[in-house]
Amino acid sequence: MARRRRRRLLRSAAAERAGTDPRLLRLPIIPHDARLVARPGTPPSNASLLDDRDLLAVDRDALRPLAERMRPRTLDEMVGQRRLLAPDTALRKSIETGHVHSMILWGPPGCGKTTLALLLAHYADAEFKAISAVLAGLPEVRLVLAEAAHRFADGRRTVLFVDEVHRFNKTQQDAFLPHIERGTILFVGATTENPSFELNSALLSRCRVHVMEAVSADDIAVALQRALDDEEHGLGGRGLRIAPEQLQLIATAADGDVRRGLTLLEIAAELAGESGAGDADDRSTAGTITGTILEQVLADRTRRFDKGGEQFYDQISALHKSVRSSNPDAALYWLARMLDGGCDPIYLARRMTRMAVEDIGLADPRALQMAIDAWDTFDRLGSPEGDLALAQLVIYLASTAKSNAAYKAFGAAKRDVVEYGTQDVPLHLRNAPTKLMKQIGYGKDYRYDHDAEGGVALEQTGFPDAMGERVYYQPVERGLEIKLKDKLDRLRADRIKARRAKPEQGGASE
Repeated sequence: MARRRRRRLLRSAAAERAGTDPRLLRLPIIPHDARLVARPGTPPSNASLLDDRDLLAVDRDALRPLAERMRPRTLDEMVGQRRLLAPDTALRKSIETGHVHSMILWGPPGCGKTTLALLLAHYADAEFKAISAVLAGLPEVRLVLAEAAHRFADGRRTVLFVDEVHRFNKTQQDAFLPHIERGTILFVGATTENPSFELNSALLSRCRVHVMEAVSADDIAVALQRALDDEEHGLGGRGLRIAPEQLQLIATAADGDVRRGLTLLEIAAELAGESGAGDADDRSTAGTITGTILEQVLADRTRRFDKGGEQFYDQISALHKSVRSSNPDAALYWLARMLDGGCDPIYLARRMTRMAVEDIGLADPRALQMAIDAWDTFDRLGSPEGDLALAQLVIYLASTAKSNAAYKAFGAAKRDVVEYGTQDVPLHLRNAPTKLMKQIGYGKDYRYDHDAEGGVALEQTGFPDAMGERVYYQPVERGLEIKLKDKLDRLRADRIKARRAKPEQGGASE
C-alpha cells in the first residue's frame, strides 16, 4: 500500500515538473511507426486491412478538374494573348529571362491570369504563393509577407499572386507597398475590374498593368483539341470522338473563357462514356460526343455579363452611342445583349428616356413620349412581352432625327448661373401683388406680349441687366428644329432691331 502510494506521488511530481496531466503517465507509449495489427484468430478488421496500404497513394491528378490538369506548363502552350505573349514582345522576353516586375493582370475570367502568374514564377525560379482577396484578411497577408521576407533573406524570390485583388480595401492594399519597393515579393494581382477605379494609386504606381483579352473561339478550340489528344493529363486514350463543328460549338459556348470550355468538354466526355453502358445501340455510339449530348451540356449556357461592373458600363455605353449614331441594328443588338445578361429592363427604360431628351431632344419631341409609353408598357406587361416595347423604342430612337441643342443650351445656362452669381431680377419682370411693390417700381414698363404686335414684345429683355441678352439655344437643321430655327432666327433679328430703335431710358423711376 505504501509502495503504491509512493509510486503515485513520484508520478505526480514528475507530471508537475513536465506540466502534464498525471493520468497520462499511466498510458503505454506507442512508437509513432507502430502498425495496427489484429490479434491472431480474430476476424479481419479495418485495421488489418489497412496494414500495408499507403493511404496517400491515390491518383490525385485524376481527381483534379480537366481545366486544372491541362493548365499550360510553358508560354508556348498558352492560347490567345498574342498581343502580350508573342515571341518578340517585351513581356515575354522579360518572363523568359527571369527579369520580371510586379504587375496587375486585368482581364475577364478564364483568360489565363493565374496561369501566367504560375509561369512567371517558373521561369524566374521563384517560390509561388497564392492568396485570394475573397478569403484572406490582413493577418493572412502579413503571414505570407513575413514568409517571403525570410525567403528573400535566404536569397530566394517569391511571386505572390493575389486573386481578385480589387476586393482588398485600401489598408490591405497598402500592406504590399513596402515589400514591392524592397523587392521582397514580385507582386502579381489579378482582377476582372478596371484597376483605375478599384485599386489605389500607390499600388498602381508600383505595378505595370497588363490588359488581357477574352480568348477567341478558335484559340479555345485549339486548347480543347489538345485536351482530347493528351493521354497523360487530358482525355486522350479514352477513345473519344467529336466532329470539328461540335468542338467549335463548345469553343463558342465558352464565351472567351478557356476554363469554361474545358469544363464543358469534360462534362460532355463523361456523358459520352455513360452512353455506352446501355443497349447495343447505345454501345455503338460509346465515346462519341453527339449533338444530343451537346444539347444537354450547353442547354443553360450564359454569356459574360457583370451587373454593376466594367462590362455592364461598357455595354450601356455601346447602346447609347449606337442610338446616337443612328444605327438601329447595333442599338438593337446591345439591348438584346443586356437583356440576355440579366440587366434590369427598368434601368434600360430609364436610360433610353435619357437618350430621348439628350440626343434627340426637340428634333423629334415624340421620342420622349414614346420612351415614357414604352416604360409604362413594360411595367404593365413585364418580361418577356414587355421587352418588345423596349425593342421598338430603341429602333425609333436610333432611326429618328437627332439634336443635342437643348442639352447644350441647358449646360451653357448653368455655367452662366455659376459665373454671374446671384443677379437681381429686372424690375419690369418682378411680381407686384401689393400696392407698395408697385410704388417702388415692381412690374413697371412690363409689356403684356399678347397685346403686342405679332404677340411678342420685341424690345423687352428677359435677362438681368448685368448680363445683357444671351443666346443659349441654337437649333440644328434636323427634324422639327428646322422650323424652330427659322422662327427663332427671325425673332432674334427682330428683337435686336427693336432694341436699337428703342429710345434710351433715363434713371430708375421713383
